Amino acid sequence: MVRDTDPRLTTPRSEPYAPARRTPIWRRPFPPPPPPLRRGPFAPGAIRTAGRSEALSAWLGLWLGLAFGICLVTGLISHGIQHPPGWFSWPTRPVSLYRVTQGLHVATGLATVPLLLAKLWAVHPNLFRWPPVRDAADALSRGTLLLLVGGAVFELASGVLNTARLYAVMGFAFPAAHFWTAWITTGALVIHVAAQATTVRRVLRQRHRPSTALPPSDAADASDAGFTRRAVFVTVAAAAGVVTLATVGQTVRPLAGTSALAPRRPDLGPQGLPVNRSAAGAGVRTTATHPGYRLVVAGPRPLRLSRAALAAFPQHTAELPIACVEGWSASARWTGVRLRDLLAEAGIASDVDVTIESLQRAGAYRVSTLPAAFAQDPLTLLALRLNDEMLDLDHGFPCRLIAPNRPGVLQTKWVARIEVAR
Repeated sequence: MVRDTDPRLTTPRSEPYAPARRTPIWRRPFPPPPPPLRRGPFAPGAIRTAGRSEALSAWLGLWLGLAFGICLVTGLISHGIQHPPGWFSWPTRPVSLYRVTQGLHVATGLATVPLLLAKLWAVHPNLFRWPPVRDAADALSRGTLLLLVGGAVFELASGVLNTARLYAVMGFAFPAAHFWTAWITTGALVIHVAAQATTVRRVLRQRHRPSTALPPSDAADASDAGFTRRAVFVTVAAAAGVVTLATVGQTVRPLAGTSALAPRRPDLGPQGLPVNRSAAGAGVRTTATHPGYRLVVAGPRPLRLSRAALAAFPQHTAELPIACVEGWSASARWTGVRLRDLLAEAGIASDVDVTIESLQRAGAYRVSTLPAAFAQDPLTLLALRLNDEMLDLDHGFPCRLIAPNRPGVLQTKWVARIEVAR
């Protein structure tokens, strides 16, 4: 007789029901690819990975992120000065601040070119991994990465073309395109950094971790890979240094002799200054030299002043830089009438913004707005002379605006009219 306690007859105790956890749809893997597609760069082992590593990609990404951050901040400053939103304010002092920020913007952007090329070289095997995307979440991540790479390439390429003043090659409005692409690229960069934060932290922690013993063959492979990674770092750093030395002289005058690749020489041009837009290019050669030229200051007591009348006002001299958005800058000695004296003579209040209109009939910057703080600054002049000589026609004869801490495109040449800003 079998006892009731025989384990074979014992009914197992039932466990509470626990439904199986389902994988979210965005995490479900895609089906494997068909074998015929595993060809070319998608074939296993088609791309050599020597020298490439997670650590190399992480460090290049950190350097690239730092450089892009500097470019973004300095670029936003330049855009804010030229197209100021209501909340933006830019000081008149120090007089060379814009010269520093824009010089840093262009120098950092140019030095970023070898960094970006190295980063793309380090990670481009991932572009041909199979399957291209593993799941819906991975597809979103790689789509964001596509925006980041495309935006970064566009920003650097268009920036280089703008620095070289090759506007015809671009065929689009550079300031707007550069500005909005910067925001798109920054958004993609933030998402990418968040996605790679764990990897970067792991790489940084492993930097000082003691190495473990390896078999002889593995140790040799690791040594070769380590040497290659070091070579990549040295090559990228050297390339960035060469690019900087070869271009930064257009901003830092002591390095002008080493800047063989600089698009502009700040000491070459009429009266020792470069010219971006000549009088002939602006179409003002006739009107600027006509004896009937009059500067109109529209105010409660309107003024119509010939150049001789402007020269009869008290003259003041200021040492101020011309700093261009293309990155070059140069200091010069300007002599002319204080703008605030003309505004006071015309009865214009000291707390209003004014617009400065050029004789040129076309161009995005033929009219510039001068905030009240700049209009009333004692260093803001309607210059009649440059470096103790009569102002050259290409530099704005019969008179031009020169104000402290302003981009060159806003230092209006061939001034024809001044009035209160609407």
